[in-house]
Amino acid sequence: MDGVSAPRIAGRGTAEARWLRSAWLRRVPRIAARTLLEGVRRLVVVAPHPDDEVLGCGGLMRQAAAAGCAILVVSVSDGERCCPGDPFWTPARLRRARRRELRAALDALGLATARTVALGAADGRVGAASARITRWLRGRLREGDLLLATWALDGHPDHAACARAVRIAAEARGVRHLEYPVWGWHWAQPSSPALRNVRPLRVELPAGVRAAKRRAIACFATQTGDCLPAIAVPVLPPHVRRRFERPFEVFFA
Repeated sequence: MDGVSAPRIAGRGTAEARWLRSAWLRRVPRIAARTLLEGVRRLVVVAPHPDDEVLGCGGLMRQAAAAGCAILVVSVSDGERCCPGDPFWTPARLRRARRRELRAALDALGLATARTVALGAADGRVGAASARITRWLRGRLREGDLLLATWALDGHPDHAACARAVRIAAEARGVRHLEYPVWGWHWAQPSSPALRNVRPLRVELPAGVRAAKRRAIACFATQTGDCLPAIAVPVLPPHVRRRFERPFEVFFA
């Protein structure tokens, strides 16, 4: 990782208040969604697990749809191994639940016409499917697409694998692509070396977009812990959700 220590997704992570008061975040250049989307006919969002796309770029997705862009959401895996050992939330049950949650979340964002595709890669082993993901994308990308994927240094192997596959496909097809951090907000700090070589952009979210995104995040009940039966250690407790309820989203060019 170019001399950057391997990130650890453990504990409570970097507090949101620290990010919001950081000089690094204040220096991130701001760009209007309409400017970022200029010339874009379709937004293709690649997510290693259902919920990553809404967390990282749900606000931009809503604004893209309002601007007349088609939306394609690609779920590389179904996130079916997020509750190992749970007697009720088995991989088969989670696969069905998380697909339903994604559809509900997109509806909450006002994206009822968004197309979704599930590639069925194994949760936790997306790297093994990297070549297949790249081939699939290369066969479907077209002029006017803007391709979004998780950050290459996000700290989760599935997120890194998606980033690599997307970058290769985007370069092969000459399609513009951006990366969105998810777990990077957890393990990184404003002074982290990993942030020195990124080119960040900040997209503001109007109040209505932000409210819709908050509703969409709440649709992922198996991740927030608001499901029945409850999950002992939810992936998205309140302190984690706060990172994605900001009035803006950040992308790396």
